[in-house]
Amino acid sequence: MPMEFAYYPGCAAKQVQKEADWSARSVCEALGITLHEMPRSTCCGAVSLRETKPAFSLAVAARILSEAEEKGCDLVTVCNTCLQTLTHANYRFRTEPDILASINKVLEESGVRPYQASIKVYHLLWVITDQVDPKVLQSRIVKPLNGLQVAPFYGCHNIRPAEIFDAKAGEEADHLDRLIELLGGKPVAYDGHDKCCGFHFMLSDKQETHEMAGKNCLNAREAGADVMISPCTLCDMIMGANQGPIEATIGKKIELPELNFAQLLGLAMGIDEKDLGIKRLHVDPRPVLQAHDIL
Repeated sequence: MPMEFAYYPGCAAKQVQKEADWSARSVCEALGITLHEMPRSTCCGAVSLRETKPAFSLAVAARILSEAEEKGCDLVTVCNTCLQTLTHANYRFRTEPDILASINKVLEESGVRPYQASIKVYHLLWVITDQVDPKVLQSRIVKPLNGLQVAPFYGCHNIRPAEIFDAKAGEEADHLDRLIELLGGKPVAYDGHDKCCGFHFMLSDKQETHEMAGKNCLNAREAGADVMISPCTLCDMIMGANQGPIEATIGKKIELPELNFAQLLGLAMGIDEKDLGIKRLHVDPRPVLQAHDIL
């Protein structure tokens, strides 16, 4: 049965962490997953808008969800914060019909199709680990990880609050661990795998962000991780792209390559590293990947 989704990459994947978008598209193409573009979609507003202007936040989410619904598909994203923001709104629309009716009036006044709350919101990681036949996925692996020690960094916005998600969340979240094992790697258990990366503190307290992210990375490194993977573009930005500034703040070397989960999956599937944006990573993973015959 064909798998089709309305694709909402989020702002970070479009502008900064472009490699997450490239690798998501490459992996989906190889797996036969069709991603439909959402040209009218805007920023989800993230947590800040939800806290400061909740009604506005719901209207923005409804507009995005309506566009996906119009395509007759569930929505998939590669950003934890977009996932939580849209899922939280969708949960309210499905459980509070008065709220949906009120928001739909706003949409109609703006010339936007009313949202019927008929779709679900998924993370691409969930689609790959829950909806793709494991045997099919296994058959696509041509460069197994050969025991590579991989630290799964779940972050927080794709697992909490657990009750709003249409997938395992909270203490039961295991998607990254299952993927690592399927690819032939070894998941590294460490304190911090389900903590916040600190992204949302970055503008108000950069030192706090660096200390939070640095602790997570060091815990993973000290537990034996060769690399770290994340399902979130914002976590990628902090744990990977900002690792140099983090080291300067905490006064310790980390030197832990951090990849988006789709990049590591793509490498295991034999997709060209150029299509996955591996050279864009701030800590080069190629030496350790080459040592495990993955590159």
